[in-house]
Amino acid sequence: MKASIATRLTRLSVRLEELNQMLSSEAITANMDNFRKLTREHAEIVPIVGLYQAYQQSEQDIQTAREMSADPEMREFAEAEVQEGKEKLAQIEAELQRQLLPKDPNDERNIFLEIRAGTGGDESALFAGNLFRMYSRFAERKRWQVEVISQSPSDVGGYKEIIAKIIGQGAYSKLKFESGGHRVQRVPITETQGRVHTSTCTVAVIPEADEISEVQLNPAELRIDTFRASGAGGQHINKTDSAVRVTHLPTGIVVECQDGRSQHKNKAQAMSVLAARIHDKQMRAHQAEQAATRKSLVGTGERSERIRTYNFPQGRVTDHRINLTLYKMDQIMDGDIDEICSALMSEHQAEQLASMEND
Repeated sequence: MKASIATRLTRLSVRLEELNQMLSSEAITANMDNFRKLTREHAEIVPIVGLYQAYQQSEQDIQTAREMSADPEMREFAEAEVQEGKEKLAQIEAELQRQLLPKDPNDERNIFLEIRAGTGGDESALFAGNLFRMYSRFAERKRWQVEVISQSPSDVGGYKEIIAKIIGQGAYSKLKFESGGHRVQRVPITETQGRVHTSTCTVAVIPEADEISEVQLNPAELRIDTFRASGAGGQHINKTDSAVRVTHLPTGIVVECQDGRSQHKNKAQAMSVLAARIHDKQMRAHQAEQAATRKSLVGTGERSERIRTYNFPQGRVTDHRINLTLYKMDQIMDGDIDEICSALMSEHQAEQLASMEND
């Protein structure tokens, strides 16, 4: 193991002891923001320190086996133990390198999932509905909570646009590579001659800001409009101006929320989405500066980028960023996207490791 890595791991071990002491204090919950940050840091460090302790134990086991090899009767057994220990040591070191890769500070956050119909008219809206169901089913498998913030249904089904909040530990880490253009190739239900059409949707995955205060929102830079909600809702609809539209004047970002019956709740939800979008815009600008000299293997994250094709006649799904093709359309559309998410994460980590070695 490189001395620099060993030094970093020793520092993390010391830091874990400090965090254990702080988190055991009765006064720690007095500042909930600080408590959340320390808890998040603790959760990140624990597995790394655990691996480092396993690495040190393996080193001791190898040394003990080598000492045993001085005894002729134990030599064969000891040499086998040394060989097994070296293999285990190499595995732990490789895992430690992965664990020490730069962490995305947003990985454990909840997300706002935004799906919008693109080219393809009604078929695009239907596909947007299919994608929302896919992500909702994926969230159910993870025992995450899905809350619809805003929706604009299509006349034939599906959505022109839908925004939902997905609440669950690690939601962003699992779904952050889903942002981009999703293309579908299939025979639309409105097609009478059986021809395959191509339609598109865009997906945006935005990490939730911890607090609106994390993003500076100047009331003078906001325009807040109220209007009557439209769509399903029974007698409540069109009787009160419960829907809210918030416009952030400097950036031109507009958020509408009308799913809640309360104007106050709709405004709070809209402000939360607005804060997340501004935070996402700032984060992407920062990432663009950092990545100015090289392009990520998993794509730039631009919303217009075509990242995946769903070919229904052939029953295949292809992610173009990593040339991954799976012939399990039904399972994927039912939310079984773990294989895709894991492959994208592995490719991203491989690029990070290569970058660290080059540096």
